[in-house]
Amino acid sequence: MNKKTSLPFKDFETALGALEQKVKQLEEGNLPLEEALRVFEEGMALSAFCGQKLHEAEQKVEILTKRSDGSLAPEPFSPGAGEVGGN
Repeated sequence: MNKKTSLPFKDFETALGALEQKVKQLEEGNLPLEEALRVFEEGMALSAFCGQKLHEAEQKVEILTKRSDGSLAPEPFSPGAGEVGGN
């Protein structure tokens, strides 16, 4: 299990779909041990890839807010900020 898993995915959505498939395979519990370990390893690599893509997206997202003087200023994205209809 020393070989490096290469991911052919270039986008988040495709990688996430593949990760969901890996999880489904593991949850079914029908795989031999070696195959289950391989699928788990691939799933961990996909999870890391997706996490990195989410991190990159979060860094790019900015909300422009209007200052009191009318100028616009970038503000870091804050999840949940400005949500409409909270509980």
